[in-house]
Amino acid sequence: MTMKRIFIASMLSVMAVGAIQAQSLYKKVFDNAIAVVNDAAANDQQVQVNQFKITALNYITNQVTKRKLEKNGYFYDSQAVNLTSFVTDFETYIIKARSISTEKRLAVIACYRDASLQNPLFSDTDKETTLVYVNDRQTYTPFSLDTDWEKAYDQASEKVKAIFK
Repeated sequence: MTMKRIFIASMLSVMAVGAIQAQSLYKKVFDNAIAVVNDAAANDQQVQVNQFKITALNYITNQVTKRKLEKNGYFYDSQAVNLTSFVTDFETYIIKARSISTEKRLAVIACYRDASLQNPLFSDTDKETTLVYVNDRQTYTPFSLDTDWEKAYDQASEKVKAIFK
C-alpha cells in the first residue's frame, strides 16, 4: 500500500516538474529515468533504480513547492546529478564488493544507506514517506527520499574507500 502511495504521488507530481522550467540536467536525468522505466527491454533492477530516481526527484520538487522555497536551476541540477552519481557509484561498488565477500557487499549497502539517512535535505517528519525505500527489503535502492544528494554523495564517496582498503 505504501509503494502504491509513492507511485501515485510520483505520477501526480510529474505536473510539478513543469514548474521547474527546464533545468537542463534535472530534466535530462528525469527524462532518462522515465525512458528506462517505460522501456520493455529494461530489467527489473533497471526499472526499480530509475523509479527511485523519478520518485526522489519528484519528492524534491514537491517539498520545494510545499515549503514555498526559492530554489534556482543550480539547486535542481546539482541534486539530480549527485543523485545519479550516488546511485551509479553504489551499483558499481556493489558489484565490486559482491566479487570479494558478502561482508563487503553489506558494508557498501550500509555506507550508502547511512549517507542518505545522515544528510537530510528538508528534515521531513513524514518518515512513512521518506523511509519507504529504506524499509523495503526488496528494493535495490535502500535510500531515504529526504536526502541532500550532494552531501550524501560526498560522504559515501569518502567512506566507501575505507571498505576496500
